Amino acid sequence: MRLGLYIFFGIALMAIIGAFTYTIATDNFIIEIMGINFNLPIAVWVVLPMLLLFLFTIIHMLFYGVRNYFKIKKWERDTDTLEDALYWSLVNEPKEQKYTIGNIKNTAVLLSKASIDMADNVEGLTPRLAKVVNIIQKIKNGDYIDLKEEKMGKVFNDGNPILIQNRLNHLKSGDKFVEDVMKSASSYSVPVQKEALALFSQKENFEKARKYVKVFDVENFFVMLHRVSAEDDIGLTKDILNDFVDTLKFTCSDFVKIAQVTKKYFKPDENLTLFRTYQKENPKAQNAYLYLLFEYELLDQVAAYLEEQEENEFIKFRAFYKLKRQNNKYKMRDIIDIEHVCNDAKYLSE
Repeated sequence: MRLGLYIFFGIALMAIIGAFTYTIATDNFIIEIMGINFNLPIAVWVVLPMLLLFLFTIIHMLFYGVRNYFKIKKWERDTDTLEDALYWSLVNEPKEQKYTIGNIKNTAVLLSKASIDMADNVEGLTPRLAKVVNIIQKIKNGDYIDLKEEKMGKVFNDGNPILIQNRLNHLKSGDKFVEDVMKSASSYSVPVQKEALALFSQKENFEKARKYVKVFDVENFFVMLHRVSAEDDIGLTKDILNDFVDTLKFTCSDFVKIAQVTKKYFKPDENLTLFRTYQKENPKAQNAYLYLLFEYELLDQVAAYLEEQEENEFIKFRAFYKLKRQNNKYKMRDIIDIEHVCNDAKYLSE
């Protein structure tokens, strides 16, 4: 029963009993308490114990009502805190939370150190949790979500796997974001940088790539280089190649692979000039230079170059040179596996 109704019916009951008693006995009754005489109608003496009980009952109800009110408020606050803890665990950003009720604190404290991985959507969640679960599921399914529009732009830290996945989804949905990542690579996590670079290498030309040469790695440089052909001109020039050679740490095998492509793309004189410079600045380019000399049938230059080197170096090329002098019909591809020409002792440590 509500307190207001209890008070109304309590007062009404006392009034009815008082009135009924007064109709039966209208006399007064005197009671002496601590030398003081209390002369009241009998009806009052009948109602007085009821009144005292009524007042103490009201006080009792008010006391426990207020007590329960504050207890319920604690539960409500802890419920809100628990919802907040679940939210941050769902987005893989668990945070410390303060609880006032011991039973909740002793279990919910796990959420401050745990992340929740949802296998599917759940019915009956609060609007806030339902929204974040729906967004996370979309991201997992490969959709890109504009987190700023969803007012979640500051929710995720850079290393958060959900944020990384969302950015990976974004990379696949448009080329503009790919170049945005290339422009500010340090602002993004390593997986996003790698995926952006891989997509960029598969689509863009060398003129654009030149602007991001410091972001490139050897693997993706070769992705672009293998796209170079007479039919697929993606803008490779000597100056651009020089920029990549100056920036990236190419091995002996890498230089040979570059030479295999550039011999089909650059003119012989241009190509030899390039690799003559490379081998002077970097010994790892020597095999590639020798390879080109043989490919262009410049045996006199091969002889002159080999004479300048130690006799225990370039053993395979020296052997092929002797065969070539004996019979000019020999082709390098028939004698030397150019893919493994750098396996000589000099280059095994590279």
